[in-house]
Amino acid sequence: MASSVARRYAQAVLGLAKEKGNLDGWAADLATLDAAMAEESVAAYLDSPNVAQSRKLEMVDYVLADAQPEARNLARMLVERNRLRIVPDLYRMYTEGVLAERGIAVAEVTTAEPLTAPEQAAVQDKLAEIAGKQIELRMRTDPAIIGGIVARIGDQLIDGSVVNQLRQLRARLAASA
Repeated sequence: MASSVARRYAQAVLGLAKEKGNLDGWAADLATLDAAMAEESVAAYLDSPNVAQSRKLEMVDYVLADAQPEARNLARMLVERNRLRIVPDLYRMYTEGVLAERGIAVAEVTTAEPLTAPEQAAVQDKLAEIAGKQIELRMRTDPAIIGGIVARIGDQLIDGSVVNQLRQLRARLAASA
């Protein structure tokens, strides 16, 4: 449920940012709020039922002192509705929306070992060729795939992992037996 709520907020903020021509300003303000919520002490303070709402609003105003008034209003509304926990999802979805608006697709790439910068550039180029768009990589490692690469661009999955190839081989061998 949190992600659907975050999605609605992200879409609303993206619409407002596009209307005002302020995509980067909102990105900076949401990044500030996200960074504050990533601080365990700040998140605990803002989430505590023992802290008065007026004190929480003061904290949000302090954190977003340099932000645009609309961003402070959004944060205050999230405090009032007890929805500050959605900030990480809201920020991620907004960022992805900005990238989509600019014609850039996000590729979540998993490899068994970390890739060097030239290897990442090669993967990025190949995925851009496949997707027909510019690609922003989000890299992660998972030794369980043994080797190769698994990439997800939106709903498209490209699984070139060794573990997947072994599964396919096992299935072909079982089918021929």
